[in-house]
Amino acid sequence: MHMKDWPLWEVFIRSKQGLSHKHVGSLHASDAAMALENARDVYCRRNEGISIWVVESSHIHASTEDAEAFFDPANDKIYRHPTFYDLPDEVKHM
Repeated sequence: MHMKDWPLWEVFIRSKQGLSHKHVGSLHASDAAMALENARDVYCRRNEGISIWVVESSHIHASTEDAEAFFDPANDKIYRHPTFYDLPDEVKHM
């Protein structure tokens, strides 16, 4: 496999201060191990990351461009809103 045929990988980094991974960029690599090493070298040069995820771009599926129609059905389900539930006093962070 030539370098030009290597798959594209999306890179997500969790910083030392962060609670979640954030997309930082993309790179080409022959496999997941190489993608992780390259992501470390390219996106964590200053030792800012504590975790790296790489995902082959072809495995990512996104919602359509018509976001309003896609997300509209959730607005019809009022039971999904937490206003209908009584929380016990022990629950303090909701």
